[in-house]
Amino acid sequence: MEKKLIRVRDIMRTHFEFADRKDTVRSALAKMEKTNARALIVDKRNADDEYGIVVLADIAKLVLAVDKSPDRVNVYEIMSKPVIQVSPDMDIRYCARLFERFGLERAPVVDAGRIVGMVSYHVLVLRGLMQLM
Repeated sequence: MEKKLIRVRDIMRTHFEFADRKDTVRSALAKMEKTNARALIVDKRNADDEYGIVVLADIAKLVLAVDKSPDRVNVYEIMSKPVIQVSPDMDIRYCARLFERFGLERAPVVDAGRIVGMVSYHVLVLRGLMQLM
């Protein structure tokens, strides 16, 4: 029996939030709280730049744990950039392997240089694995 193929595009979340690299951590946290987001995509400065990402764990490790003020730290100081991205055509099994190999919890889904969604372990398991069963 042939294995069922589920692509990232079939399960990804299409709602995601952006932050500006110059936003303070406090304003980024406010946006995350308001939208119930666990990560913010840091937009490119120009066409030759790359996307970044800031996740709650970054804020916990790089601001809270070292007792820095969220009003005095900018997103660009703690974001991960360039961000590891996945293709919407990727098989979710390979996506899960990529996450494991690089210690990721989530990644933007990029198609033709544009972010079209977000995928996380949460989505891979709840939406993807359930479809495979």
